[in-house]
Amino acid sequence: MRVDLFDFDLPDERIALRPAEPRDSARLLVIDPHAQPVLGDHAVSDLPSFLRAGDALVFNDTKVIPAQLEGVRHREGAGGQQVSATLHMRVGASRWKAFSKPGKRIKIGDRIAFGHDGESCFLGQLDCTVEEKGEGGEVTLAFDLSGPALDEAIASVGHIPLPPYIAAKRPDDVRDRTDYQTIYAREEGAVAAPTAGLHFTPRLFEAIDKAGVERHFVTLHVGAGTFLPVKADDTDDHKMHLESGYVSAETAAKLNAVKARGGRIICVGTTSLRLIESATADDGRIRAWAGATGIFITPGYRFKTVDILMTNFHLPRSTLFMLVSAFAGFETMQAAYKHAISTGYRFYSYGDASLLFRKDR
Repeated sequence: MRVDLFDFDLPDERIALRPAEPRDSARLLVIDPHAQPVLGDHAVSDLPSFLRAGDALVFNDTKVIPAQLEGVRHREGAGGQQVSATLHMRVGASRWKAFSKPGKRIKIGDRIAFGHDGESCFLGQLDCTVEEKGEGGEVTLAFDLSGPALDEAIASVGHIPLPPYIAAKRPDDVRDRTDYQTIYAREEGAVAAPTAGLHFTPRLFEAIDKAGVERHFVTLHVGAGTFLPVKADDTDDHKMHLESGYVSAETAAKLNAVKARGGRIICVGTTSLRLIESATADDGRIRAWAGATGIFITPGYRFKTVDILMTNFHLPRSTLFMLVSAFAGFETMQAAYKHAISTGYRFYSYGDASLLFRKDR
């Protein structure tokens, strides 16, 4: 499909720079292609009223790490140059793939010193060598530290990698260390939050439990590639970045049992949906699964098992807007986003949420 079909104009003031307080007070646009009316304005705290006993919510329990690094590049015969790197996928005990700026000037063999400000552990030493260089500023960094020592150093010198549409308007601060993390974050490794989960509170969890709805957790480490624009003119020419994750055998069995007794699977966020769909066989059974997924969902995709999706409002021309258009219908989502913009919904990572019922169910 033509990528420009997924374009739309978003007024700058619709971009949320902070989350709603309390989190579950955010607005919730319910989008059901089979209902009349199709669109309904609600609050996230109303979510349990749209669920049934025996349903199951699936959350992504990945935890955001401070993966935004600032440093100085050193090269033999050349002076130092300020560079930044956003880690997005771990590929070994001491190696990370990252998006670098300025990407064109960095070469294989360059040394980069991050965090040399006297405040970090190991006397401020977080050094690496550029091991590989790919397209679009992507590099593979081989750090001098490894394993837990590397994790500690990154946590000490790194910053929360706020999405570019927020970072362009303000720097990250202490609040973001909490705001840009779900209350159930557990498995460290993401460089972007599974933002639909940011709306959940202990109070909302309690209401969900009282409604007889199960809660299950999977892990997909969200990468910075989620913010990259689709530069191709046609969706067939776009290459997705890989993200690693897993679904345990226990979780797969419990979700299969939910479906077998007529319950619905509700994914909280496009990340958990992409992971569940990657782990599901053509017969609709979810399998234990581990690895990297680059699943790219566009209109025409046939969903295997997910029934409902809770997600925030996404960027124009993005793979995520394509995904929700595939889930609830292209025309339905065009109308939904037009309604959201005109009625003041807040967009993107810290914005409001939507609840989508699958079109082809």
